Amino acid sequence: MMGWWQALLLGIVQGLTEFLPVSSSGHLMIFKELLGVDAEGFLDFTVTVHFATVLSTLVVFWSVIKRLLKGFFAFRYNDETDYVCKILFSMIPVALVGFLLKDKVEALFGNTLSTVAVCLLITAVLLVLSDILGKKAPAPASEEDPQPVAGKSRRNGISYGQAFLVGIAQALAVAPGLSRSGTTISTGLISGVRREVMAQFSFLMVLIPILGEQCLDILKAVVGSEPMGEGVGFAALAIGFVGAFLAGLFACKAMIALVRKAKLSWFALYCALVAVLIFIFA
Repeated sequence: MMGWWQALLLGIVQGLTEFLPVSSSGHLMIFKELLGVDAEGFLDFTVTVHFATVLSTLVVFWSVIKRLLKGFFAFRYNDETDYVCKILFSMIPVALVGFLLKDKVEALFGNTLSTVAVCLLITAVLLVLSDILGKKAPAPASEEDPQPVAGKSRRNGISYGQAFLVGIAQALAVAPGLSRSGTTISTGLISGVRREVMAQFSFLMVLIPILGEQCLDILKAVVGSEPMGEGVGFAALAIGFVGAFLAGLFACKAMIALVRKAKLSWFALYCALVAVLIFIFA
């Protein structure tokens, strides 16, 4: 049975790494091994803490989401409708992979620490390239309201082609160790999307796919042969949820600021270091 301190630590790890470009799935695997957590019921725990970070994203972007939905349901092609349509367009690749190829892709990559190490190195390369090739962002108009910023040549600062390209990157991030946020943000920056635009778009574009995936996983767990939480315990699930939610609130806000101003190469250095340590000690 998972202890409360293990659940809390794993929840915090999930909350922080879901938004930082260092791979939450990879770090959960690493810390699972370091803490000696039993594999029984760990999938249920993973589903729970992932759902917690989705809720933290909704809290951080709630004012933005309300504005986008209000404009979208005005049923005219305004800035909000354009933005929502591009988010929906970006979800086509991940929907195709999720419905048609998810099991094959996951089987191809596997769930080993060596796979995590290789994917962390790929994440590191993408982060470095994003700093080299990405456009520098001007100072944002407001730190508290990172709303969609209109670009000079693209409405809301991102084109449908760029949105689709970022969507492909998200679909490939199913591999453990390949950071979802790091891959999408880096791809957007490399394709020419400005930092302040990509900071928000990358987090909003994953909400529906992650919510859908988590709801399916919860449904499978509920109707499965074993009750959800078997082998983990309700207390561990609850503690992990709270830890992931609170850490997610902090990490989401921090990552928005970091994407706008800081070099992502520092995270690349971290990913490369962790990969090397895995190769040496795993």
